[in-house]
Amino acid sequence: MKLRALIVDDEYPARQELRYALSRIDNVEVVGEATNAQEALMLIKALDYSVLFLDIAMPGMNGLELGSIIQELPRPPYVIYVTAYDEYAVKAFDVNAVDYILKPIDEKRLRKAIAKVMRLMQGSNGEVAATAEPRPEPLARIDRIPAEKNGKTVLVAEGDIVFAFTEGDAVYLKTYGDKFLTRFTLKELEARLNPNIFFRTHRCFIVNLHKVKEIIPYFNGTYSLVVDDKEKSEVPLSRAQAKKLRRILGF
Repeated sequence: MKLRALIVDDEYPARQELRYALSRIDNVEVVGEATNAQEALMLIKALDYSVLFLDIAMPGMNGLELGSIIQELPRPPYVIYVTAYDEYAVKAFDVNAVDYILKPIDEKRLRKAIAKVMRLMQGSNGEVAATAEPRPEPLARIDRIPAEKNGKTVLVAEGDIVFAFTEGDAVYLKTYGDKFLTRFTLKELEARLNPNIFFRTHRCFIVNLHKVKEIIPYFNGTYSLVVDDKEKSEVPLSRAQAKKLRRILGF
């Protein structure tokens, strides 16, 4: 069985490098290339591809947006992201990516990703399953949030986050003694973080309830939450959210 592959990357050298790497793997046949997401979508609708090797940073629609769109198709191809950016790895599971490979391409890593696709396409008897439509296996969720510090991507453990907050147009994670910039909106962080631990106290703040040390009444039914960081920061609690938190804490 050969996998019918489509390569999507706006850079010609990157497409050539990947095509060459795939040519060294017997069970993959590259039958198409696209330079952007719109072109790729047209090709995917016209031909039944087995696997899509997809870049993320492209002009116009990016690879994550394309991955989301093709999951709505009747028989979406499996998606393997091939990108120079590691900070999008955690988001990849949202579009059912099978794997995430960083450039420059390591052939051994590429072969492992293809082996995953082959296993997904095969039934328990080793033949292609004819009754089930192929659906990519989601990547495992991890309790780490990618953030940035001094030009580096840092994976911050959920348990180390004291609170998240907006400052201007940016969103930050505050740990005991540090602050990290994220690429997420506060709404996206709220959806990602464990809802049994993290609570939206205010339109600009999400707090780790395990890190709250004191609740101080303010005025008009609002409060401040003193948290366990180096600065003993105070996080605002709005009147509407105060009612919810009182129910959670039982007072």
